[in-house]
Amino acid sequence: MSVMLLVMSLWLLLQGCACDPVNLGCMEWDHVGDGACCKACHPGHRLVRKCGPRAIDLCTPCEPGTYASTFSDNQCKWCTQCAGTQVQLEACTPTADTKCGCKKGYTCGNDHCSFCVRTCTKGQEPHDGSCRPCPNGTFNDKIHQKCKPWSTECPKPNQRIAAKGDAFTDIKCVDVSKLNSVVTTPLSVDTSDPKTVTTTETPVSDPKTVVKVEPPGEDIKVFCLCLCPRIQTFLEAQLTSFVVLNR
Repeated sequence: MSVMLLVMSLWLLLQGCACDPVNLGCMEWDHVGDGACCKACHPGHRLVRKCGPRAIDLCTPCEPGTYASTFSDNQCKWCTQCAGTQVQLEACTPTADTKCGCKKGYTCGNDHCSFCVRTCTKGQEPHDGSCRPCPNGTFNDKIHQKCKPWSTECPKPNQRIAAKGDAFTDIKCVDVSKLNSVVTTPLSVDTSDPKTVTTTETPVSDPKTVVKVEPPGEDIKVFCLCLCPRIQTFLEAQLTSFVVLNR
């Protein structure tokens, strides 16, 4: 009795396999006469021939080093080989291609990471496979992104532009209320001491006075130049001769 049950179980299993050709390659097919024509192979398989007596014989698994990721491929493709500045993240399988990444300091050049480019830092942007500084009037505060134009106005209506942006940051804004909290008075001069200048910055709540004293000037020194005795004697002789000649 047990032998008969085992035989029946094996027979039903074989029937199930024969009725489910998805696991054997062909995923969709049309009945044509006494045979079948395959419309799409199961992922990881390629088409052997379009039509035949049995649908399960129309597709075969991809060979090692090849893959078929979708049922519409019907043919296997060569697995990608990561090279150069690329690194392999995931190995190729019969249903998926190799997944490549980039070495440190490099970034994928496209969505499929088929090549790598040098990673651009903040203040730069990708350009023709390399990096260039953000043009004047633009900034970039992220890694390997396009530079963006500076804002032309502050995000809030009660703010004013306090400083323009640079290659790394956008414009800087400040609340108008903070600008009005400091009152600056003109320079005042202490006439009693011309070397002392007083400037006053007067916040509304806490006046402070800053005094700047210039250092006094240095005394003027007078140097006397004395003639040596020989030169003095020569001049006296010349003067005596002049007096004698003019008598």
